[in-house]
Amino acid sequence: MIATLFQSMPKYEFSCDVLPHYLPDQSAPDDEVYGFAYTVTITNTGEVAAQLISRHWIISDARGHTEEVKGLGVVGHQPLLKPGESFQYSSGSRLRTPTGTMHGSYFCVAEDGERFESVIPMFVLDAGDAGGPGNGAGGGRVLH
Repeated sequence: MIATLFQSMPKYEFSCDVLPHYLPDQSAPDDEVYGFAYTVTITNTGEVAAQLISRHWIISDARGHTEEVKGLGVVGHQPLLKPGESFQYSSGSRLRTPTGTMHGSYFCVAEDGERFESVIPMFVLDAGDAGGPGNGAGGGRVLH
């Protein structure tokens, strides 16, 4: 029974935290263009060093328009993370509505050759999170 109290960490796992921000200076609401930036922190919470190989994003606006984005690495990098190490990057997206969501996954390969996917939890892009006129420092919400 004691063994169930002390669960070891997963052997292969990356966790992802995302902080989105509305970009009023890169938006044109009259033209249905809403710009957002997001900062992602990826942490190797597993027991084995692993490399992020590719990304897959699903971006949806409030009207149900969905776009999928797939590609190698993130912002030109394929970081190799040892257990406990993190990699942070910023990127952006545009929507046709003032609100929407993003979620996805990273495809990773561990040092021992094991392949795994890491889920990027759904988060909200919301132009109403701007915190006041001209302030692009929105709070952002992560959906669980």
